[in-house]
Amino acid sequence: MIHATQPLFWRDQSLPSVELRWVQDGRKVSYALHSHKEWSVGAILAGQSEFLCADRLYYVEQGALVMMNPDQVHACNPRQGSAWSYYMLHLDTNWLADFLAQSGVRTVTEWRNTSLDTWSEPEFFGDFVVMAQYLMSSQHSPGDKEQQLKAYLAKLFLQLDQRPQNTSTLLAPNPLYQVAHYLSEHCEEDRAIESISADFGFSAGYLVRAFKRHFHLTPHAYRLNRRVQLGQQALKQGEAIAEVAQNTGFSDQAHFQRAFKQRVAATPDQYRRSVSKQC
Repeated sequence: MIHATQPLFWRDQSLPSVELRWVQDGRKVSYALHSHKEWSVGAILAGQSEFLCADRLYYVEQGALVMMNPDQVHACNPRQGSAWSYYMLHLDTNWLADFLAQSGVRTVTEWRNTSLDTWSEPEFFGDFVVMAQYLMSSQHSPGDKEQQLKAYLAKLFLQLDQRPQNTSTLLAPNPLYQVAHYLSEHCEEDRAIESISADFGFSAGYLVRAFKRHFHLTPHAYRLNRRVQLGQQALKQGEAIAEVAQNTGFSDQAHFQRAFKQRVAATPDQYRRSVSKQC
């Protein structure tokens, strides 16, 4: 029996590019600023929250959809005393871009970001909830679940792509991206930020300020977030928690546990043990 305060994850080996999370009672959930490698869309089932996406702050409540592009820093936390329940769907962008092209929704096979952060549209909210319940159910075959998911995504993106493209996201080349790439590729290392700054021709103080202004995370927090992402991938493969903590650069298992729960709203053990058969 899964307690209502524990998040429930749905995954299926036939759909490795898809993950669905259901939080029934998230009144005690508190997220640190974080990001995902996937494109994400969630449905707020109960309560009210402040939703920070990049540098944009929203008030959202039951009936709203929230959307996050890959690597977009965000946090969504319930207001004090408010109920809080939601679904969150994470989709690999390579898989999603291929599907949208093959189904004729888009004409290109490379991923393109969506422009909306939030959307309150009863029809699409209701259809999302039906789709999520279908995925969570043990009464349907993997093939039927894939068909239900793809039908919803095609309908959703036909609408999302009619929305104006946010051209403000088209940025000129920025050397900070080189630093971010280095931190992602070497996130398991504990190299001092001062040393990394010098390699890229920055003072440590300038790099921290400029990096946080651009990515909304300090270099250290950005590196920590990437470690958690790698930890999620390893846990999905069934690796032991202690081994994952060591391999992803955390000082000990307790540090990994804290950082993971702040960003995923579940302990590593809850995340690793969650499978579709729990439904």
